[in-house]
Amino acid sequence: MKLKSIDATPIKLLVVITISLFAVMFTPTNASATCVPGLYDMINGAACAQPTGTPSCLFGPGCAFTVVVNTALFVISSVAVLMLIYGGIRYILSGGDEKAVTAAKNTILYAVVGIIVAVLAYAIVNFVLTSLLSTGAVV
Repeated sequence: MKLKSIDATPIKLLVVITISLFAVMFTPTNASATCVPGLYDMINGAACAQPTGTPSCLFGPGCAFTVVVNTALFVISSVAVLMLIYGGIRYILSGGDEKAVTAAKNTILYAVVGIIVAVLAYAIVNFVLTSLLSTGAVV
């Protein structure tokens, strides 16, 4: 029996485009330098290439790493809340079937664990970044 192979080219293309967009959106640049026409060095080039409104830091409030991590944790916790609702609906619609009730309870349990993990991850990441920024270890 011959298995059909799936063409992964569109998936690879989507991954490359997504990574490229994140790299462009969250690339830290040197905001303290000013653009001087005619002076072509690394720092001046970064200052001239920086779009208006982009973050000039990697860590800290409003910086690239913090925005990406907080967005990912928001998405994870949103999915966990949706799974909690889905598990509740499955529990209500189980109709007394023992297997369906067990599956619904497991869905609810794993959703609650997911919410707890997401909240703790958010707290830990922001605590560590705040601690490192207050000591001046990370810019």
